Amino acid sequence: MQNTRIDKWLWAARFFKTRSLATDEVNLGRVQWEGRDVKPAKEVKAGDTLTIWQGKVKRTVEVLLISEQRGPAPVAQLMYAETPESIQQRLAAAEQQRLSPEPAHAIAGGRPTKRDRRALQTGWNERWSASLD
Repeated sequence: MQNTRIDKWLWAARFFKTRSLATDEVNLGRVQWEGRDVKPAKEVKAGDTLTIWQGKVKRTVEVLLISEQRGPAPVAQLMYAETPESIQQRLAAAEQQRLSPEPAHAIAGGRPTKRDRRALQTGWNERWSASLD
């Protein structure tokens, strides 16, 4: 086998869990062949370079083997080689994510507790009281 559809290859190489997910990702432009957007029916062959976005992670891989069958993960990892630049960028992004502060910790007060809500309600009752003091 010399070449196969890009969505089949992505599924067989275990980048996506189902072939329909691979097809959707290609249609959304999250997979590029040689730096260009393609359609799911694009034929890939050994030696092609693919750029794949999985969430916020960008991976650039070179196709080494072609297969239309999904096999075990160790076999799937032999089908491609990630470029050294891609590995460095991915590790740098993971380190940046690890060191960045959690946005939820910046919220000072946060959501009011049950006690706080009751304290707020007493002010409402005094303001809108029907008594004629």
